[in-house]
Parts: sequence; C-alpha cells; structure tokens
Amino acid sequence: MLYAAIKVLLTAVLVVAISEVAKRSSALGGIIASLPLTSLLAFIWLYGETGDTSKIAHLSSSIFWYVLPSLVLFVVLPLLLGRGVGFWPSLLIASAATFVAYLLMTAALARFGITL
Repeated sequence: MLYAAIKVLLTAVLVVAISEVAKRSSALGGIIASLPLTSLLAFIWLYGETGDTSKIAHLSSSIFWYVLPSLVLFVVLPLLLGRGVGFWPSLLIASAATFVAYLLMTAALARFGITL
C-alpha cells in the first residue's frame, strides 16, 4: 500500500510541477510535458514490481504505436481554441477525435498483424 501511495504521490508531483512551469513559460512546460517521463516512471514501476524486461519491451512497443494517434489531441485542440471555440467544448471534441484516432490505429495495427 505504501508503495502505491509513493507512486501516486510522485506522479502527482510531476504533473503539478509541469503545470507550474507552464504558468511561467509555455515552451519550457511543453518541453517537460513532452518528455516521456510518465513512460519512464511506468517502466520503473513495472520493472520494480515484476523484474520482467519482456513486459517493459512490450509496454514500450505499445507506447510507440499509441503515441501516434495521441498527437491528434495536440493538433485539434489548438485549432479549435484558435477559432474561438470554448475551452471545455474544444477539449471534449479534441478528446473524442483522439479516441477515434486510437480506434483507427488499433484497427490498422490489427490489419497488418501487429498485436499489442
């Protein structure tokens, strides 16, 4: 239980730190947020809990393929906001578009025999 609490606390501190940095500099906040820190933490937690490097390799491969559709959010959201759509509707639409992109990526991977 303590281990899970430490994981949650460390991850939360990371998210808060990024938002605090972004208040001062969007560019620096973006750079930090774009680093694969969450993935690195997931690798560390998974390895610490299982010691299984094949699980780490599989997770890394899955992350690679699913990073691509996640980029839809970062294209759609600023486009909508730039056109005067409110924040919450923009976030909802961009999230829905990203979800559709995930579904399309999953279908495309299956079509080419890539299983994650």
